[in-house]
Amino acid sequence: MAEYRGKKVSLNTPRRISAGEPGYGRKKSVVYVQTDNGKVKKVMFGDPNMTIKKDQPGRRANFRARHNCDNPGPKTKARYWSCKAW
Repeated sequence: MAEYRGKKVSLNTPRRISAGEPGYGRKKSVVYVQTDNGKVKKVMFGDPNMTIKKDQPGRRANFRARHNCDNPGPKTKARYWSCKAW
């Protein structure tokens, strides 16, 4: 557990953004990560108006190629978590 703006949050566990929470309607998911300097960062990712269809091999391959998921980058970026979901 870590603290982000005065509330306890679990690190590296993506979850859906619920109604009434800041960011609702703008992004689909949120995850809290710890940066290299020890601060906790909130990473929001995903389009709330789109569904993930990763069970279709063509769509999955296209998404992963488009977002360069072979090299997703650091955990503090949305691309890392989006690629992990796919």
